[in-house]
Amino acid sequence: MSSIYGDYIKSVVRTVPDWPQPGVNFRDITPLLQNSAAFRKLIDSFVHRYQELEVDAIAAIDARGFIVGAPLAYELGCSFVPVRKKGKLPFQTISETYSLEYGESTIELHSDAFREHDRIVLIDDLIATGGTMLAAASLISRSGGHIVELASILDLPELGGSQQIRDAGYSVFAVCSFTEDE
Repeated sequence: MSSIYGDYIKSVVRTVPDWPQPGVNFRDITPLLQNSAAFRKLIDSFVHRYQELEVDAIAAIDARGFIVGAPLAYELGCSFVPVRKKGKLPFQTISETYSLEYGESTIELHSDAFREHDRIVLIDDLIATGGTMLAAASLISRSGGHIVELASILDLPELGGSQQIRDAGYSVFAVCSFTEDE
């Protein structure tokens, strides 16, 4: 599912061919951030989606998820919780390790980030293979939080992440999606 502003947001995203390697079309969200009207529509896309739900917190994945997560939490009047790369949080944490294309990575969450049954929207900039979002969702569930939805600015469905997230039992929302040939 996409947003009412999905086509507009998609038109502002810059595609950089052959970066970081030949054959890859990199989806650059920087123009969304530089264009005040586009950035407002982006945040509004999420606000309109979640404003009538009882959301206790926005959990955002390090680091580009923070760009959308913080203003969304502010607009919804709920808390903001960062999901960080290993070693970046100063207090007691829980961690989750997940597979990457070449190796592994670990993310962490403060152990006291949520109360039992808090309703959480998890957000990141894009969904590719889904590994980071599924690891973050696992952390949230382990901490007692209830995930309302996993959300992103962009979905790259050909990489299979959004389907993998749905297969794991989560609802998925993206403002827009790109196929490889777009």
